[in-house]
Amino acid sequence: MTASGTFGYGTEEGHIFDDIQKLGAIICKGTTLEPREGNLQPRITETAFGALNSIGLQNIGIDALIKEQAPIWASWKKVPPVIVNIAGATIQEYARIAERLEGVPGISGIEVNISCPNVKAGGAEFGTDPTSAAEVTAAVKRATSLPVLVKLTPNTNDITGIALAVAQAGADAISLINTLKGMVIDTTRRKPLLGNITGGLSGPAIKPVALYMVYQVYQVASAVTIPVIGCGGITTAQDAIEFIMAGASAIQVGTASFSNPRAPLDILEGIINFLREKEIQNISEIIGVAQA
Repeated sequence: MTASGTFGYGTEEGHIFDDIQKLGAIICKGTTLEPREGNLQPRITETAFGALNSIGLQNIGIDALIKEQAPIWASWKKVPPVIVNIAGATIQEYARIAERLEGVPGISGIEVNISCPNVKAGGAEFGTDPTSAAEVTAAVKRATSLPVLVKLTPNTNDITGIALAVAQAGADAISLINTLKGMVIDTTRRKPLLGNITGGLSGPAIKPVALYMVYQVYQVASAVTIPVIGCGGITTAQDAIEFIMAGASAIQVGTASFSNPRAPLDILEGIINFLREKEIQNISEIIGVAQA
């Protein structure tokens, strides 16, 4: 899959390659109830092994997405399903967005971003508290019949507790991880480089953290038979295979697409080659095999 926020709406990259239909799914950029202009510039900078971004969920809003993007997705032939990543400041906002997406042609699922600040809880991320995470998940499930993926934040010391909470609340799959909080200092200006001071770290630098969290969560998720989707620093087929062996049933490719728009397809091809070389008939044979 393509990770949210790194592949636009999927319509921008369609002209670059004609084999996009090989992907498992396209997850569009985060969408909110109302349009958002995003954070102050600058909003993104490279780091030694990745990128730090503070886009601030700039997006066209749910109504424009339904009016402008969904018809394009519905018209596609032989292309992967589109999953809409959603974000809100309150539980009610998440539910309202999910309601708006119900029955819309061209939309095949919802990915719930619970790394957003909960304004009613003093700005703490929904995903750092099992109760809040479960409440968001349950509200979205009540509002839609679409499959619901819940994307977890790594900015917590209880990733398995959060995973179990959203699984028990009805999530159909768990995506992890979202970005890690970080910052960069502009030494010339002697100020934080990003306009929002902090941003989300992505890319190869976070792969070991993401891999370990997938490993941890798989142990919980497998007990309740809910699939795990690995994301975080995947740039090669080798990376992807590590995530699968840790317990991921699918993977998302994000930051790697910035330098190579074909990264998701190249990684997919590499996975297929690995399976052939090792004479593995079905990828399910290696899901979670690294578990102790």
